[in-house]
Amino acid sequence: MAELKLVVFDVDGTLVDSQDDIVSAMTTTFEAIGEAVPSRADILGIVGLSLHAAFEKLTPALYPTHGDALVEGYKTSFMTSRKLRDSTETSPLYPGALEAIERLYAQDNVLLGIATGKSRRGLDHLLHAHDLRRFFVTTQVADDHPSKPHPSMLERCMYDAGVEAADAVMIGDTSYDMDMAANASMASVGVSWGYHTPEKLRARATVLIDTYADLDAALNGIWSKTP
Repeated sequence: MAELKLVVFDVDGTLVDSQDDIVSAMTTTFEAIGEAVPSRADILGIVGLSLHAAFEKLTPALYPTHGDALVEGYKTSFMTSRKLRDSTETSPLYPGALEAIERLYAQDNVLLGIATGKSRRGLDHLLHAHDLRRFFVTTQVADDHPSKPHPSMLERCMYDAGVEAADAVMIGDTSYDMDMAANASMASVGVSWGYHTPEKLRARATVLIDTYADLDAALNGIWSKTP
């Protein structure tokens, strides 16, 4: 049997386009404390970080006094919105994402994982909504680890899968994902359709792709160079 491989996916901006849900929850959060709402670009720029790290980066002047309120407000707003909206419509899968997951899952020597800044509750809801839970042998969330780009989530993914870094790849849309992979000594695939610009990813990613149709060749290229 071929050597086991591990492919770890980020979620927001990589598998699902959740920007409308995120921006809506952020808007409600800042309005609730009477503060100006950051720009859409600034909000999307911190997607992927754990909430405390995200708010500290997004609004450093407010964070020391309002950090906890912002985090709790965002959680409440996001959960309230989720009850009222269909996640498959407000956080749809990107084109080709499901097909790419199914192709990889069908390979006997490939295991799949998730490393996301989402909470456990948020990830479980999304995986259930899109019927994706069955594909993943390990799912790591912000509740249990330091924020990206700390390698803890990827280290746990590798431990759960029994795969070494040389045989693992991180797929993500932000510089946080690429830096996390580098910190875990893993290769990375940056996707150009997410929330950080291709220019920001190009210097960090092992490979940059523009569509899920390109993923298989990117992975094969990475693994063919593995000693």
